[in-house]
Amino acid sequence: MYTRVNQRNLTSSQRARFVKAVIALKRSGSYDKYVRLHAEYFAADGESGLRMAHMAPTFFPWHRQFLLVFERELQTIDPQVTLPYWDWTTDNQPTSALWAADFMGGNGRDSDGQVMTGPFAYQAGAWPITYGVTDEKYLTRNLGRPDRPIVLPTEAELSDALEIATYDTDPWNSAPDTEGFRNEIEGWTVSESMGGYLHNRVHQWVGGHMVGAASPNDPIFWLHHAFIDLIWVRWQRLHPKSAYLPAQPLAADDPEHGRVVSLNEPMPPFAVKPSAVLDHRQFYTYEEG
Repeated sequence: MYTRVNQRNLTSSQRARFVKAVIALKRSGSYDKYVRLHAEYFAADGESGLRMAHMAPTFFPWHRQFLLVFERELQTIDPQVTLPYWDWTTDNQPTSALWAADFMGGNGRDSDGQVMTGPFAYQAGAWPITYGVTDEKYLTRNLGRPDRPIVLPTEAELSDALEIATYDTDPWNSAPDTEGFRNEIEGWTVSESMGGYLHNRVHQWVGGHMVGAASPNDPIFWLHHAFIDLIWVRWQRLHPKSAYLPAQPLAADDPEHGRVVSLNEPMPPFAVKPSAVLDHRQFYTYEEG
């Protein structure tokens, strides 16, 4: 059992150890398998086959298992390292200490989006991009998306989403009529004014490599999704009688049959069922604040 903490409460030593472990995993060649895995299991509503990481009820449990596997591999490098979380309702500016040169590094430059500061800058030599949709070898960001400005989700928006008592609803995808908590948090409905709802808007706010299926190329991915995981924990506390849905496999005549995983069906590629990861306390706890 270990504890995940808010990144703003990490000591300078803890920040350094986390960065060192992530870079060691990158240099070993193991980090990029997580980038490829996330991209492989990113399937949209209109595609055929199983939807797993996104646009499906498994959004929360799949990413919980994904983070666990990654975190455990980091701990083979440094047993004291855990995934910190980024509360973007509070640390919501490009000037936040999160983006300091000794931690995540800063924004991309105007000309090409290339991150020029911090340990994940290409010029630092330790973070080449080897898998993605573009040929650039450097990490890119576009914090706040100045050409079409957006803001990070607020505490009020998050509180409103947490009030939704139903986990997920038919048709179990990203359509606006999928009205449960999962779809509201994941946030595929896009508006010109806000650029999406919660989880997706954060990806868009960071910009660069965080936009798209290969988003783990940016290490901020892990801090963002650790907070998404904590949000799920908060929802479970608020709604102890609300369960993961669908509870049973979908009927053969359901349009989403074969595309959605129910409570006790395994989630590829982990062979872990959503029911096996519903309670985070068997693995870790969260220190809030």
